[in-house]
Amino acid sequence: MSDNKLNILISNDDGVHAQGIHCLADALRDLAQVTIVAPDRNRSGASNSLTLEQPLRVNQIAPQVYSVQGTPTDCVHFALNELMKDDLPDLVLTGVNHGANLGDDVLYSGTVAAAMEGHFLGVQAIAFSLVGKHHFATAAAIARQLVEQHAINPIPTNRLLNVNVPDVTLAKLKGTRVTRLGARHHAEAMIKQQDPRGHDIYWLGPPGKEQDAGEGTDFYAIEQGFVSVTPLQVDLTAHESITSMDNWLKDK
Repeated sequence: MSDNKLNILISNDDGVHAQGIHCLADALRDLAQVTIVAPDRNRSGASNSLTLEQPLRVNQIAPQVYSVQGTPTDCVHFALNELMKDDLPDLVLTGVNHGANLGDDVLYSGTVAAAMEGHFLGVQAIAFSLVGKHHFATAAAIARQLVEQHAINPIPTNRLLNVNVPDVTLAKLKGTRVTRLGARHHAEAMIKQQDPRGHDIYWLGPPGKEQDAGEGTDFYAIEQGFVSVTPLQVDLTAHESITSMDNWLKDK
């Protein structure tokens, strides 16, 4: 990499042609060498799924832009283990997602999962989401600010970062808050319909309303007009339960 530019990989779950990913890439090209590797179509909700039973087909559709017939995690896995293996990126950025990834959303989000794959493979990763569908330029500007700050003073944690940006103009943002994940109620009931042949079909119901959305949560920061930055850890172990579980097993 020349001219001391950062080397950045960008992926998403909305697909390689989505507005958000190109807005993000355009905001960074003058300060970084940008490579886009993204699904060939919308793969929202794919979470951390990998394609194991069939090969990945990859097409270069423009300079430094690759379309993958696979999941968001496939894209980052391919990029880091094959396409960019001889010149690993300094950052993996994902998004800008078309919609929020707050609270429980991170368990299902392909955008967060793609960033998580970068984290798994040893590259600092940040997921970006716009809490709406209009002001992608605002989210891209926040991403640029964080990348510029990282270049001067590297992010002081190896945690995956989940960033959500209110859907307003940059001038209307109140600032940035470091937050914890909130939580939603259970999703609403499924929607049952019939296809033209009379067969039952089912749609997932809308996400549940906020349950834990108090001060300090990502939900609260967004509601108050702040950018939410949540450090995430991948270790799902309930460490505080190990001793009690060990005692329970010994009591049988």
